Amino acid sequence: MASKQRYKVHHSTVLDAGPDAVWAELRDVLKMVKIIFSGGLGSAEWVEGGSLDRVPSRYNFTVGPDRDLFQQQVAGRDEVQRSVTYRSVAPVLCVVDYVATYHVREVTNDPHRSFLEWTRDVQVADDTQPEVVEAVLGMMAAQIDAVRDFFAPPDPSSQP
Repeated sequence: MASKQRYKVHHSTVLDAGPDAVWAELRDVLKMVKIIFSGGLGSAEWVEGGSLDRVPSRYNFTVGPDRDLFQQQVAGRDEVQRSVTYRSVAPVLCVVDYVATYHVREVTNDPHRSFLEWTRDVQVADDTQPEVVEAVLGMMAAQIDAVRDFFAPPDPSSQP
């Protein structure tokens, strides 16, 4: 059996929306999936009786031109701490195991902004090429930017 390469990834950003408004969107992992994959997302749905209000709860989504199937599970949600923990339930692409948690936190001196922290533990097959690992980790960095951009105020110069 091939061993696995393990990566701990931590990203954070400040969002231009208060924590309650951000949490109203991000407590639903399917909304998060839609934000981070936007145009590349095929389908995203709860499976096996899963739902927003049930934990644990399984969901699937497809991404990319080949519609690669991601099978994941919400493993925990803390409404007070505004955090979601989710994990992979099946390998996809080079990722053989994945656990992630994101937290929405207050910015103490600005109630109209919030802080998003996202920690991920990713294991890939040992024979995964370094450029593939780099691409996967780069995609994760771009995802936090997608969330930041989702909550950014509209650019007045782009208005007709």
